[in-house]
Amino acid sequence: MSKPVSTFNSDNKNFSEPKESTQDDLNYAALTDALEQTVFENFDDGLYIGMMSGTSLDGMDVVLCQFSSDSADSQQPMQLLASYSEDFSARLREVLLALCEPNGTNKLTLQFDEPAELNSELDWFGWASTQYSKFASKVVNRLLQQADVDTESILAIGCHGQTVRHRPQAGFSLQLIDANIIAERTGISVVNDFRRRDMAVGGQGAPLVPAFNQALFAKPESTRVLLNLGGIANITVLPVNDNPVIGYDTGPANLLLDAWAKQHIDKDYDAGGTWAQSGQVVEPLLNQLLEHPFFAQPYPKSTGREDFNLDWLQTELQKFDQASTAIRYSAADVQATLTELTAISACDQINSFIKDEDNSSVYVCGGGALNGYLMQRLQAHLPHCSVATTADLGLEPTWVEAVAFAWLARQTLMGETGNLPAVTGANKGVVLGQVCFA
Repeated sequence: MSKPVSTFNSDNKNFSEPKESTQDDLNYAALTDALEQTVFENFDDGLYIGMMSGTSLDGMDVVLCQFSSDSADSQQPMQLLASYSEDFSARLREVLLALCEPNGTNKLTLQFDEPAELNSELDWFGWASTQYSKFASKVVNRLLQQADVDTESILAIGCHGQTVRHRPQAGFSLQLIDANIIAERTGISVVNDFRRRDMAVGGQGAPLVPAFNQALFAKPESTRVLLNLGGIANITVLPVNDNPVIGYDTGPANLLLDAWAKQHIDKDYDAGGTWAQSGQVVEPLLNQLLEHPFFAQPYPKSTGREDFNLDWLQTELQKFDQASTAIRYSAADVQATLTELTAISACDQINSFIKDEDNSSVYVCGGGALNGYLMQRLQAHLPHCSVATTADLGLEPTWVEAVAFAWLARQTLMGETGNLPAVTGANKGVVLGQVCFA
């Protein structure tokens, strides 16, 4: 008599009682075994592309990666094979920034080559989704061309899309992307929509990178903190002895620094933090900014341009001027104060998790890792541990988030969870993302 097999009941989500297997059952089982030994192993070890355009909205980063199928024993759990970055066009960046601001598209004026139907925020969202996805497709194809890799070698693209509204308290997060366009124009399947499955099980949908940080950077004998300085700053605490990972947003970073620099010195960013370093921190203003309610919220928590933006800063400056008429300051002083705001809000959180005996280290990634003055201020507020960039861990700081979304795409195809409930606040681990097949 042949061995009984169990069948899955999709109605009650349980296995039914064993039944006698037929020859068809055995053929199907043999086919399934063959697929598991080929396709799923290929999913594990194959090539993936990761893409990221963060809160800073400075452009698109794209990477080509290969992950080890046995990262626990491998000296190289991930290989970064190629990378490429390209800035957004001025117009696309303008529209994306407008969409990040509630009713911000009301300030937009149609250009001669744009359709007249663009007369509402929803219209602009649809137009920008298309333009963003065409741009993303172009960036992927340029990466593959430079790396001399054909599309058939790539298992999937992990593309987060551009967050234009993150409202976890209201139960939603909106990422602007059309994966259909990317799949069609590149010939590669696309994994996207990573946040909403976590939110469906009670999470904030952010941050998602800590799961990747744990997989790639955790070291059982010491506490490591990964500090990502993108538009928003967030931390991942990788504690000793396999204790639960902690991760959350700590406050603003480059989004305020870049916006203030653009407004006052007409530069997209303060290169190296030299302009901020020329100013003086306005301590009373810093204390006022730290009164923002986000800083007092317990974790898990996440934030974005909805909470921290140039309009918020201008309002705070007006309040400060009205209350402190005797204090004079320059635009450079404000930049120095914003730098200190980023450093203090992040380091106050980091210091609550590290101990001298842990042999703790902080590794910085994101664009802020290139801000020498900000790195100095971080070290000043973290006297009990060393501060370096993720380059010391084998991955350049500018590529960490893009690699993370390549890893998340792999998790999706493998049917593995991609969130950390202790980080996002979800009630369970779930497989993230939706797949748009090429």
